[in-house]
Amino acid sequence: MIMPRGHQLLLPASPMFMIFSLACALLLDMLQSMAWLGNAAWAPDWLALVLVFWAIHQPLKVGVGVAFVLGLLTDVHQTSLLGQHALTYTVQGFLATMIHRRILWFDVPSQALQVLPVFMTAQVLELTVRISAGGLFPGWTVLIAPVIQACLWPVISVVLLAPQRRAPDPDKHRPL
Repeated sequence: MIMPRGHQLLLPASPMFMIFSLACALLLDMLQSMAWLGNAAWAPDWLALVLVFWAIHQPLKVGVGVAFVLGLLTDVHQTSLLGQHALTYTVQGFLATMIHRRILWFDVPSQALQVLPVFMTAQVLELTVRISAGGLFPGWTVLIAPVIQACLWPVISVVLLAPQRRAPDPDKHRPL
């Protein structure tokens, strides 16, 4: 497989950095649900965003199993229906793993458009589970969250790929 022109060769992702980024996203979601936003329907799901990112970039290390465990932790923290977030994160992880080879050929803004259906599907699935369990409809602002997550995709891509862009031993005479 030939790498497209202009793409930089990346270093392997550190497993500790992936764990750190997932833990930070989980803590950010926890803080967001306890802060002034509360459980606002339009608020982005940071953990879902980071999970989809790593499921696309490192599908062998972060996949459906990790998504399920983090979904259960989110369900316990938010005292929601047990398995609600676990199901949606698992579906997101599966869909992201399914498209991971294709999506990496696009530039980052195009990737944001490609992951929007993944976020939208998960949001609709979560809403369906919540309503079928007897919950209330949170309003149509719930459809803004996947759009915000897709808009945050370029920012997350730059932040999470930054440690991989460093050269292991920089040399101005080496072509790579």
